[in-house]
Amino acid sequence: MHTPVWDDSREVMSEWIGTAKARIQNPTTQRRFVLVIVCVALLLDNMLYMVIVPIIPDYLRSIGAWEKIESTSAPVGPNTTAKTDVEYKNEEIAIGVLFASKAVVQLMVNPFSGTLIDKIGYDIPMMIGLSIMFLATTVFAFGTNYFVLFIARSLQGVGSAFADTSGLAMIADRFPEEEERTKALGIALAFISFGSLVAPPFGGILYEFAGKVVPFMILAVISLCDGLLLLFVIKPYGERRWQMPRGTPIYKLIIDPYIAIAAGALVVANISLAFLEPTISIWMKDEMKAVSWQTGIIWLPAFVPHVFGVIMTVKLSQRWPHFQWLYAAIGLVVIGLSTFIVPFCQTFTLLILPLCGICFGVALIDTSLLPTLGYLVDTRYVSVYGSVYAIADISYSVAYAIGPVLASEIVEDLGFLSLNIIIGVVSIGFGPVLLGLRKVYDIKPKLHEDTMLLTEDPPKGLI
Repeated sequence: MHTPVWDDSREVMSEWIGTAKARIQNPTTQRRFVLVIVCVALLLDNMLYMVIVPIIPDYLRSIGAWEKIESTSAPVGPNTTAKTDVEYKNEEIAIGVLFASKAVVQLMVNPFSGTLIDKIGYDIPMMIGLSIMFLATTVFAFGTNYFVLFIARSLQGVGSAFADTSGLAMIADRFPEEEERTKALGIALAFISFGSLVAPPFGGILYEFAGKVVPFMILAVISLCDGLLLLFVIKPYGERRWQMPRGTPIYKLIIDPYIAIAAGALVVANISLAFLEPTISIWMKDEMKAVSWQTGIIWLPAFVPHVFGVIMTVKLSQRWPHFQWLYAAIGLVVIGLSTFIVPFCQTFTLLILPLCGICFGVALIDTSLLPTLGYLVDTRYVSVYGSVYAIADISYSVAYAIGPVLASEIVEDLGFLSLNIIIGVVSIGFGPVLLGLRKVYDIKPKLHEDTMLLTEDPPKGLI
């Protein structure tokens, strides 16, 4: 039996859902909706990447994951007591492997995820990525030993390979006009930066006062909600296959000299972050006697210049799009000069300045080169973006796969000063290579029928 109140409520709800669906189907609204979904996915992935930094090392110590080695030194005077030092066997190596495993797995999965995205579209791989990240986050929340946490970190790499690549490709696909695409990718980059910088204090504070489970479950809920939002824009499979042209194989894109230069610049730009993030906290404790909260928030102020760099590059690109390569080259020089300054900062406040310079330079590079990759595919190949943004994701993964391990080795063998000199020389040295991109925006778009020939084998008997 139905009551009038129930019938009225159901009618109002049905009308509201119908109105919401109609609004979402509007092309302009749908593009904005897709941008929100992608930005939340990128925010989630980068928060999950960095949130473990203040949590997992302390948690593994607390559960006795490492063999404890105690050494006692003799008293240095008659009124002093013996000093006991505690070391944890193989802790640094194991933590480095755990941190790097996400990038290594992501690096291996990206070629396959990019190819799959080109074949079936962007929305289903995005859902796959969000589902795997939800699973990884839940495993992080309830994992109680190193092996389980390692599995969770590796799962995150699989999820990121699908979510990050399909997210960037969705933006490029939904925003075909260069000016709008640059702006949309800039917004996405701001969310990436915010996720990376806010995650350590977010995780550290919640872990301290609420335990390990809470920060990861919050991220799991965000992932679940983002997946539910994605259901509103998923296209039927038949419609998706009918509308999509055949994409260019990833190996053909990798050997394109323009794409190779852009990808190389993305690797170099992220080397600075990937090498400094795992080493700077130890250097701060040794050199300036920094306390834990200082090492946890040292990167947080850099969010402001990063966002400023994104906005500035978007504005410059709208007015002078032919100078994208120059903005990226300036970014590399800024990164190089900033890393030279880092080892000479003796206070917490001074150290913030070069780190802000590094993040500003990274913003210039990412915001100028990610749209350039989409433009290169539009003008030289077919406008299907899965593989080209898989290459961009591979560039990030290369830096973060080698960063935690190689940077620690360099610091141990040569010192923190030498590490920064190496980063600075590599960054500035790669700047002139970007001259190879100076005429990219002079390339005229080819007709679709012509570009299709680039992705297909020639008919037999004609050559």
